Amino acid sequence: MHMKPVYSVVIPCYNEQEVIAESYRRLSGVMRGMGESYELIFVNDGSRDGTAALLNELAQGDECVKVLHFAANRGHQIAVTAGLDYALGSAVVIIDADLQDPPELIPEMAALWKEGAQVVYGQRKSRSGESYFKLKTAELYYKLIQRLTGGFIPRDTGDFRLVDEQVADVVRGMPEHARFLRGMFAWAGFRQVPLLYDRDKRFAGQTHYPLKKMLKLAADGVLSFSDKPLKLPLWLGLCWLAAGAVTLLVLLILLILGRPGGLWWLAALGMLGFGSVLTALGVAGSYLARVYDEAKQRPLYVVAETRGFDSENSEEPVDD
Repeated sequence: MHMKPVYSVVIPCYNEQEVIAESYRRLSGVMRGMGESYELIFVNDGSRDGTAALLNELAQGDECVKVLHFAANRGHQIAVTAGLDYALGSAVVIIDADLQDPPELIPEMAALWKEGAQVVYGQRKSRSGESYFKLKTAELYYKLIQRLTGGFIPRDTGDFRLVDEQVADVVRGMPEHARFLRGMFAWAGFRQVPLLYDRDKRFAGQTHYPLKKMLKLAADGVLSFSDKPLKLPLWLGLCWLAAGAVTLLVLLILLILGRPGGLWWLAALGMLGFGSVLTALGVAGSYLARVYDEAKQRPLYVVAETRGFDSENSEEPVDD
């Protein structure tokens, strides 16, 4: 059986054949330079290119490399969750394979951890290689989620971070399916400190976080950590009542002046009411859908194959 490593590095991968070799080279170089035991846990999230074969080759040639192969694609947040479940290190580093987050910052994170920080999260000063649209939507999103959640989720942060095993254990015990890990780590508490850095552009390949996935992640963040959307129907209802009162007042004044307003105002009021009802149902339905998803109690992921793990660790349950 392998000894408990000091560091576990979790690297989620989906169709990353163009960056795997460089990502491994830089990560292993950084970790060897730190002079302490480590493991690199690559989570293959159902890739359809040559990622799986490349990862198997790395595991065969380096005993520090461990690989989880999902039976199907489950998404970035679930892949990170699987890596956390299998990680044995006293500290766990989460970093994407695309090298936008520099592995060379890990020693700085480790130094802050040794000084007493239990979560060291990367906070972006700048984001190279990203479009104006993505930068602006990200800025608006972080403003929104801070306002809705009371500001406990730091701005301009992703999943790049180092967490102490005590914090990792807390997050492992959180079984929700709609996972928003940066919010979950922030919610866990403990001593958390930022590490400011400039984010690089992708080393190669295309982003695997298109607009649709980004919107889903944004919705997960809001709906998982704020109940304020539930109050939206109340405010819509009050606005509807106010609009109705003003409309009736206008109709009464027109009637007194001998200029009946006809049915157009009633039609507009009916449309406003119908839209308010639909919005209220949509918000309630979003929360009910989460209850339904949790009630099914399906495992978060299914591991089809592991490489590099000893037998005891490979048989850990995956239905947290």
